[in-house]
Amino acid sequence: MANYSTKTLRFSKTPTAFGCILLGLLVAVLLAPKAVQAQGKTPQFQYTISFPKPASHTYHIDLNTGKFPQDTLLFKMPNWMPGYYQLMDYAKGIENLVAKDEKGRSIPLTKVADNAWRATGVKNKPLRLSYDIKTSKQFVANSYVDSAHAYLIPGNSFLYVDGLLNTPVSVSFQKPAAWKNLVTGLEPVVGKATEFTAPDFDILYDCPILMGNLEELPSFKVGGVEHRFIGYQMGEFDKVAFMGKLKKVVEAAVAVIGDIPFKQYTFIGIGPGQGGIEHLNNTTVSFNGKSLTTAASTNRMMNFLAHEYFHHYNAKRIRPLELGPFDYDQGSKTNLLWVNEGLTVYYDNLIVKRAGLADAETLLSNFNAKLNAVENNPGKRHQSLVQASYNTWKDGPFGTQGEDPNKAISYYDKGPLVGLLLDFEIRHATQNKKSLDDVMRQLYWQYYKKAGRGFTDAEFQQTCETIAGKSLASLFEYVYTTKELDYATYLGYAGLKLETKPGEGKQALQYKITHLENPTAQQKVILQSWLGE
Repeated sequence: MANYSTKTLRFSKTPTAFGCILLGLLVAVLLAPKAVQAQGKTPQFQYTISFPKPASHTYHIDLNTGKFPQDTLLFKMPNWMPGYYQLMDYAKGIENLVAKDEKGRSIPLTKVADNAWRATGVKNKPLRLSYDIKTSKQFVANSYVDSAHAYLIPGNSFLYVDGLLNTPVSVSFQKPAAWKNLVTGLEPVVGKATEFTAPDFDILYDCPILMGNLEELPSFKVGGVEHRFIGYQMGEFDKVAFMGKLKKVVEAAVAVIGDIPFKQYTFIGIGPGQGGIEHLNNTTVSFNGKSLTTAASTNRMMNFLAHEYFHHYNAKRIRPLELGPFDYDQGSKTNLLWVNEGLTVYYDNLIVKRAGLADAETLLSNFNAKLNAVENNPGKRHQSLVQASYNTWKDGPFGTQGEDPNKAISYYDKGPLVGLLLDFEIRHATQNKKSLDDVMRQLYWQYYKKAGRGFTDAEFQQTCETIAGKSLASLFEYVYTTKELDYATYLGYAGLKLETKPGEGKQALQYKITHLENPTAQQKVILQSWLGE
């Protein structure tokens, strides 16, 4: 997930992530590749989404299910969505929830928690639930509907039955006639243009939905895999040039890992709103091409898109053990969001530089911004990176929403700085034969591709140490404690240093990474290699 204005599935499944190949818009010019009939069991949860009054910012859902051997079912709405690590209380938007049997007779629903309802006396009976969802905020982690379009978060939409998350699902849409297009990661059913399936709820909740009059930009291929950009109200800009730059970003990102684990990828521009959230083979991002008016704004956008794209590796596949299976009630807490989010920030900067879309000065300037955010934040003396990762559920993903913001940090700020130091340490220890790239590749191939699981805190450090060929215990103190970062030593490995001068406003000091006057040959080699030059 990333914030852009002015941060996973159950991987016991096939690593190609069946069921989430981003297919189709519903008009000929935007048609996706030919749909394939979903495999597996007949869906036991059949949802129909309709929009009787979209101008009221609501949508309607009918759920046909039942014929289960249990006499009691507990229906739940997720409290959050993977990729945005904060409780969202999606159930608060539910209105007019009712349950009936096959003859239209009411079945009592007892609310037993803010997001849970119990239905009894339903053994082996067909069951139909209906409810409305009220939307209010345009944000990448919230559903939003108006008279012109709908952006739907599945976790904000679909009730599930406790204990039955592995059950197959189907979803059909009854969209307003004026809305020409629909795009989603759900698998289309052959011969049914508005019906889709998912093998289970984890896949369902990973596939957002965008409807309205959408536009598709010229696609491109990398490694034979098509990459698309489809969005709502994208504005006027040089779309061919933009996609040319985005292709370079994708190529640079793929080069880090050396594998493309999907058949197609789509950037989904949701229009107004903030942020971006990663999925297995797509990302939803707030986007307006009208903002691409300066080199600085274009650089921010490319970093933003590089961040979300690299997340399909680092978060969706290179992931902590705790991020799957998910706890949709309490959140899946992990110490390692600094890896998934912080190191992805680190790489989005490098990827844009390696793509030839930013110079060395811009790259260092981006790290300077993180430096100043961390070093002028009093929270650095109170909270470690692992604490920031684990406490994001109460502090917020940027560490500013807790009870005392001055005692919290953001893994989006400190994470990339530790990534920078870690990368330089590995390069120094191996005479530049290895880097953090090798760590990310090893995690991808060993844990995702081979073992089909996430990794533990200890396994992450062990992988780093294996690549470096030495203990990194001292460096990992920057992860587990509030120890001050030793910039001089690690920056020095690449012929860089840190300069300070009096700051302005809330900044006690202003920090800037600069070059050493007389770097050694080895320092020059490391810096040039890191810069991709």
